[in-house]
Amino acid sequence: MRTLPQPHPENFDLAAVLHALGDPVRLELVRRLAEDGETTCSPEGLTVPRSTLSNHWRILREAGVISVRTSGKSRLVTLRLDELDARYPHLIGAVLDGLAPRSPAGSPGRR
Repeated sequence: MRTLPQPHPENFDLAAVLHALGDPVRLELVRRLAEDGETTCSPEGLTVPRSTLSNHWRILREAGVISVRTSGKSRLVTLRLDELDARYPHLIGAVLDGLAPRSPAGSPGRR
């Protein structure tokens, strides 16, 4: 499998990170990663089409919010919390602290 482009921490762009975090589905993905750690590209409980989910992962990856690695035929996703905190201290924590509680179905709630 080919390697997917992911920025180095010194190349993180705050506008790109904030844009990546500016969507309810992507925020839910980040929240799940923060709580659960590494996951596959198709987490359970989301009612998002695979093509749309793939686009959300791409936006998060290209902004540097997540890291994607290949393990066999699977792609595993990890939140780059330490690298983001080093570049933008407490940003992810502040964003996640400001989220509404998880909706019962596990999908992003409307505000």
